[in-house]
Amino acid sequence: MKAEEHSLKKVKRIFGPTTYSVMENDERGPEKILINGDAYLGAFEGTIPHGKGKYTWSDGTIYEGDWEEGKMSGKGKIRWPSQAMYDGDFSGGYLHGFGTFIGSDGSMYRGSWKMNSQHGIGRKQYPNADIYDGCWREGVREGSGRYAWSNDNIYLGNWKNGRMSGRGVMKWFNGDLFDGFWLNGLRHGTGCYRFGDGSYYFGTWSNGLKDGPGTFYPAGNKHLSKLNLERYKDKRNRLLSHMSSDESVIPSVKRTLSDKISSSFRRGSGGFSRKTSLLNDDLIRTGSMREMMSHERSVSVTSISSHDGPIEYPENRTVAFEREYMQGVLMKERVKNISKLSHRSKQRLKFAKDAERKSCVNIFEGHSSYYLMLSLQLGIRYTVGKITPVPMREVRSSDFGEQARIRMYFPRKGSQLTPPHHSIDFYWKDYCPMVFRNLRDLFKLNAADYMMSICGDDGLRELSSPGKSGSIFYLSHDDRFVIKTLKKTELKVLLKMLPHYYRHVQAHDNTLITKFFGAHRITLKHGKKVRFVVMGNMFCTELRIHRRYDLKGSVQGRFTNKDEIDESTTLKDLDLTYEFHMDRSLHEALFRQLSLDSAFLESQQIIDYSLLLGLHFRAPEHLKSLLEPPESPDKAENSNTADGVISQGGEILIPPRGLVLVTHEPGSVSTEPGPHIRGDTLKAYSIGNKEADVLLPGTGRLRVQLGVNMPAQANHKIVQAETDSAEIELFEVYDVVLYLGIIDILQEYNLKKKLEHACKSLKFDPVSISVVEPKIYSKRFITFLEKIFPVQP
Repeated sequence: MKAEEHSLKKVKRIFGPTTYSVMENDERGPEKILINGDAYLGAFEGTIPHGKGKYTWSDGTIYEGDWEEGKMSGKGKIRWPSQAMYDGDFSGGYLHGFGTFIGSDGSMYRGSWKMNSQHGIGRKQYPNADIYDGCWREGVREGSGRYAWSNDNIYLGNWKNGRMSGRGVMKWFNGDLFDGFWLNGLRHGTGCYRFGDGSYYFGTWSNGLKDGPGTFYPAGNKHLSKLNLERYKDKRNRLLSHMSSDESVIPSVKRTLSDKISSSFRRGSGGFSRKTSLLNDDLIRTGSMREMMSHERSVSVTSISSHDGPIEYPENRTVAFEREYMQGVLMKERVKNISKLSHRSKQRLKFAKDAERKSCVNIFEGHSSYYLMLSLQLGIRYTVGKITPVPMREVRSSDFGEQARIRMYFPRKGSQLTPPHHSIDFYWKDYCPMVFRNLRDLFKLNAADYMMSICGDDGLRELSSPGKSGSIFYLSHDDRFVIKTLKKTELKVLLKMLPHYYRHVQAHDNTLITKFFGAHRITLKHGKKVRFVVMGNMFCTELRIHRRYDLKGSVQGRFTNKDEIDESTTLKDLDLTYEFHMDRSLHEALFRQLSLDSAFLESQQIIDYSLLLGLHFRAPEHLKSLLEPPESPDKAENSNTADGVISQGGEILIPPRGLVLVTHEPGSVSTEPGPHIRGDTLKAYSIGNKEADVLLPGTGRLRVQLGVNMPAQANHKIVQAETDSAEIELFEVYDVVLYLGIIDILQEYNLKKKLEHACKSLKFDPVSISVVEPKIYSKRFITFLEKIFPVQP
């Protein structure tokens, strides 16, 4: 395709009285030869081509078809010297509409085009006989589609940026099948893996590797019927039934003109430009997805022989294997007799419990939260659509007042201002729309992305509340936003605090305080009022969160029942057994902002806030060693072994480096702002106080920001037997990546809280209880965090 691309770049041609000569006539009129050797034969309107015509470039490229005011528009064919060819629709000089492209390498695409890129529905057959049928967006696979490899592997599901992302089914040539979630071409999220021998594994994956808890059922296990497996098979068979068809999925496509039509022949100057006929880079690529899938297929197939395949199992078919993986490495395994499982355990084992993402859970008396979800989406779509076209300006005091509201009635049948919908009649109120519009702009959040995340067809899913507030939490389908129901008192606190909050986030790009994007209220006709706030999800990350903590700095009741702990449990202060050691500059930046944020909350008389902390542990082969603490008495003695430590036996242990701080390279990491990411790249002392990225061997490279992608070492002290030497303390040391922020900032220290403090103080130590006056709360909060994040010597 290089030749085609090159020929299309030579595009500036002049039709004037001195730049061409007239050759013999045919039925299309005189042929005009340009001084550079190009030729045009066809109809003119004045001095520019209009109607039917044929243009031949000096390098042998030929276009023959319709012209309109000097541009290729209508039906036409273009052929390059390399024998690549396009036959189809043109508009404004672009490949635009419906057409067929045959590459010089033998590849063929037939489908929709937009501005020289495959866009819409189309089929592409690659030189190696791989075939993709489905949706395209600006030249890459995006949306729903089916990819069939020449070796009989088949994938049917969702795509993004040319890779498998979202829900999809993959069937391998050896009979294995995976039905679950994908990200960037790798299994990522919940899913079910069925092996060719009939055994199943239900669990979670992260970047293509098993990561987290799961259950393996050997072939013939009786309990599989209890997991609604028949329903799974029916669904899977319906999906795979489409895979056996060799018919093209290309429907008829309505032709549309481009919004951006470039200049070709210009009136007056008579110039002709073919710059806009340059084809998208995807047409130059000759490869398929074979290279991308080679790794994924090897991961899937080899996993059979690594703790998952047909090994010798007990004959008792009611036996299952509960496993826990960490980045592909089996950490724990327990054999369980399924017939004796508790009802709660059986519920946890149901197929794709998380993948179903049910949202129809009752929260009103007699009403489903499905209606609530639809109403919320309709209201946000209306509000954002109404406020976005308003020119940007600085907020005024009136934007915070009682009159700063958008009110609307949404009858089910629709009205002059609202569309018909499938929810029930409801009233909508949006608070301080101009303020939240400016906040979204401060947080670098595009209005279209915001609406697509919350108001898209995939809907919202409900989460269980991690606290005692009774609030209901919803998560957007892409995990970017958390929507929380508020009490009336909490909404009042938010609106009262909003002017000060706005100024605080304006002044501090690195604030760790929850980011608010909107506050709303829904009133069902003759029903109760439900208030919402939309926030950024602090755990919308590229890495899996293995442990999460809610830390207040108080100790009374701040622990979790051990029987209730699993990977999704949010643990508390007394459950935390780690100290975190960070780079000196990262530590200073963290506590500088924590102090500013807690001082702000103290000034607003806020208590009960906490630090939400998420930990991503590196793979076991990268993270665990027995180390002496830095303050060990033997430190000086071992100073000549900077890259390792001396074990009790005198052996030098060199812990592998699971994380490496490197100098920031903007082109090597994502700089896109997210719902939690906003501030600048942090500087690290260990690399000369330069902006830093964290390099995760075998995984990737991430930009380090305050509260996001922050590398650290988590030290866990080992309890030693009495016979061990008391002079040496042993620690487990883990390389971790931290995600953190301050949440639950809507509790004011009011009269009710003062009475609660007085009552609890009679029974417990006043300093140990959560409810204390704001100044003490702030000081205790920072003091506690200083203990778990000690300063590096």
